[in-house]
Amino acid sequence: MTNVVLGPILRYTDDTSATVWLELDAACTVEVLGNAVDTFQVGGHHYALVPIRGLLPGTSTPYDVRVDGTPAWPVPGDTHPPSRIRTVPRGAKARLLFGSCRFGPTEDAARRRALGPDALESCARRLMDAPERHWPDAMLFLGDQVYADQTAPQVRRELAQRRDLSEPPGEEIADFEEYTALYRYGWGDPLVRWLLSTVPSMMIFDDHDVRDDWNTSLEWRTAMAAEPWWRERLLGGLVSYWVYQHIGNLGPDDLEQDPTYLAVLAAGRAGDALPVLREFAAGADIELRAPQAAPGQAHGRYKNVRWSYRRDLGSLRLIVLDTRAGRILEGGERAMLSEIDFAWLRAQLRVDADAAEPAGVSGDAAPAVRGDAHEHVVVATSLPWLLPHAVHHLQSWNEAACSDRGRWPKLAERIRQAGDLEHWAAFRASFDRLTGVLRDAADRSGTASVSVLSGDVHHSYLAEAEFTPPTRSRVVQVTCSPLHNATPPHLTVPLRMAWSRLLTGVFRRLAGRAGVPPVPLRWTKSTGPYFGNMVGLLDADGEHALLSLQRADDDGGLTTIHRSRLT
Repeated sequence: MTNVVLGPILRYTDDTSATVWLELDAACTVEVLGNAVDTFQVGGHHYALVPIRGLLPGTSTPYDVRVDGTPAWPVPGDTHPPSRIRTVPRGAKARLLFGSCRFGPTEDAARRRALGPDALESCARRLMDAPERHWPDAMLFLGDQVYADQTAPQVRRELAQRRDLSEPPGEEIADFEEYTALYRYGWGDPLVRWLLSTVPSMMIFDDHDVRDDWNTSLEWRTAMAAEPWWRERLLGGLVSYWVYQHIGNLGPDDLEQDPTYLAVLAAGRAGDALPVLREFAAGADIELRAPQAAPGQAHGRYKNVRWSYRRDLGSLRLIVLDTRAGRILEGGERAMLSEIDFAWLRAQLRVDADAAEPAGVSGDAAPAVRGDAHEHVVVATSLPWLLPHAVHHLQSWNEAACSDRGRWPKLAERIRQAGDLEHWAAFRASFDRLTGVLRDAADRSGTASVSVLSGDVHHSYLAEAEFTPPTRSRVVQVTCSPLHNATPPHLTVPLRMAWSRLLTGVFRRLAGRAGVPPVPLRWTKSTGPYFGNMVGLLDADGEHALLSLQRADDDGGLTTIHRSRLT
């Protein structure tokens, strides 16, 4: 009998359609709500992504999973509520849950105490007891869904059965096969498994999904490329991300037009699609030089794979940005997003009347736009756009110090990698460009609010942007991190002090002396910083938007520590 290894995971939903993802232990036919597909094979593992169409807007539909006609989910004796698919009508109120940085379950008791309560498990407990009308309409995971460079004991036992852990990369993940174990343990907990089966999820990677400081600089990338084990690690990370995370971000219509997905289905149903995805992953890591474009069109270096995507959820327009794999670091350029991806972002935000999808880059197709009376714009980037002021100026100084005009560029590079100085502020030209895009979005007629959702930094805060002249709608940075990880105790005081005028002034002057121009806006901290495992909730209803930050308690519950209006 064929068994479900992982899932079902409810991924994409809109007002009338959905997709459900599963991993199984053999080739089979998977059926959900009368929609049946055959599995495809990658590296000897079997997967299915079931598209479901014809749902009614604003409905809630329980579902089960059948494998070769036999019920496979829920499992016998399961006491969790039924898994269900809920659709949100266009323009309706919507609730988005978000967070980042989740280290999965571990057998190490000392590590469990250091990690604290898992906020994702706390969410699952709350939802099981809550009326369905209070459930989030979707969850957004803002990076570090798995930690390929930090493995739990149960994962290490599996690795030790394959290879000698005294040889590089040691206890870290080495290839695609080992990534499958990492996801299985990370998402296999019964509470989390039920939550993922009934609340749609969107995902984007950050560095630990591949390795700490991934693509922080050209120097880092060059050094890692020299490691004999790195290529397999990188290919395994990108292939597993495509299988376990990326394809679920796309809707049924997008999947039907995605050439990589179609090629994987063709190869993976007849044999094994791993060679197809390895070639795809190798191409995704290469920077290309665009030919000279016509005046007004995007040019410069770019990646030919776009991991960024857009989702419309009720009155939310959500643009999720890849700020890791898509970085431009070669040829004297340094950018968080390429010129082509910035043009794509502006098109999704509708800030250019004549913006069009640039040709030659695979990614989600942009459906026809709607004329919503109140639209709440959410830009999701794993790395915060607005940092504590002193940290921002430190990172901008470091970028200048690492450049050719810096006095000690090698020392500055060591400081960059040791201090994780790699956020938007460390890509100052990209910071300025994103600031301009967000300002334009906030001035667009019909925009009720603009929120930038981020994670990564293992603490949470809210900061409000201040433009001159003021924009029509507010622009706020909401940082919520981690879901299940720890902030080093020695960093809590510096992170609080980083908002102080004294430290801000010191590092602003340091950056100015290095030639860094003044920032193009001001921002103030509205609340925080908060420490501990957290989730954020964004509620959008008509012209109103409400933010809540909730911290996981030791007793398995959640406590709201901040609530404010964003409009």
